[in-house]
Amino acid sequence: MSHLATRFGRNARILNARDGALDEDQLRAVVPSVFAEEAHMSRSDRYTYIPTIDIVRGLAAEGFSPVYACQATPRDDTKLGHTKHMLRFRNYQGPAILNKEVNEIIMINSHDGTSAYQLLSGVFRFICTNGMVCGNSFEATRVHHKGNIVDDVIDAAYSVVEDFARVDSQVDRMKAISLRPAETDAFATAALAIRYTDAETGTVDSPVQPWQVLQPRRREDVNQADVWTTFNRVQENMIRGGLHGRTQGSNGRMRRTSTRPVNGIDGNVSLNRALWTLAEKMAEIKSAH
Repeated sequence: MSHLATRFGRNARILNARDGALDEDQLRAVVPSVFAEEAHMSRSDRYTYIPTIDIVRGLAAEGFSPVYACQATPRDDTKLGHTKHMLRFRNYQGPAILNKEVNEIIMINSHDGTSAYQLLSGVFRFICTNGMVCGNSFEATRVHHKGNIVDDVIDAAYSVVEDFARVDSQVDRMKAISLRPAETDAFATAALAIRYTDAETGTVDSPVQPWQVLQPRRREDVNQADVWTTFNRVQENMIRGGLHGRTQGSNGRMRRTSTRPVNGIDGNVSLNRALWTLAEKMAEIKSAH
C-alpha cells in the first residue's frame, strides 16, 4: 500500500502517492469520475463513452502506473461522477525513478463535455514531492470522445514519452545557468504578475512580495540560484500557498491574508505551464549573453 496524501479542498479532491502506485480502490474513493459507467446526461449520441479506468488499465499494461489523481468539485452536483479529473502516470520499469527528477505523463479528461482527453509532459521532483507541468513548447495532445479512444490515448501517451529527452535537456540547461539576485527577483516579480494580474484593469495586486515566493522550503535549495532551483522555489510556493501577506479589503483598509493553494485542475495546469515557460525564456536570455 502506498503512503498517501489526500486533500479535499474547495476546488478539488486530490490523492497523491508518496511511494509506489495508486490502486483502483484508492482511486475510486477520491476520484469517482474515473469510474463513471456512462457519460453525463448532457452528452449526445455522437459522444463515444469509454470510462477513464479503461485508459488507466491500458496505460498500466504499457508500464505506466498512476501516482497522482485529482478531481474537480463541480457546481452542479449531478456532474460529480463525471467531472474533470487529472492523473499523473510514471513508468516504474526504468532507472529514472532513482534520480532527483522523473518524467511523467499527465492526463486530463471529463465525461461531462468540459474536456477531451489531454496528454501533457510533466516532471516530478522528489526532493519536494512536487509535480510540474512542462511549458507551451511541449504541446498538449488532445483526443476527442469519438473513434478508438483507448488506442488513440495510448498512442498520444507515447508521443509524450518521445518528448522526455527534450524535457531532460531543458531541465539540464536550467540547472547549468546561474542567476544574480536581481534576476531571481525579476523572475519572482514576473511570476506574481502571471498569478495576480487583474484581467480587466491590467494591474497586479499580489498579496505577497517577490522575496516570499523565492524562499526555500528545504535545505537542499538554500544558496542555490540556478534557473531550475529558482523556478522550483517559486512554483512550489505559489502552487502550495500558505504565504502570509496583506491585501486591501472592500473598506479600503489593509488586512492580513494567506495565499491559497492552486488546487483547481485548470488553474494548476495553466499556472504550472506559464511558470515553466517563464523559466525557459529566462534560460534563453541568459544563454544569449
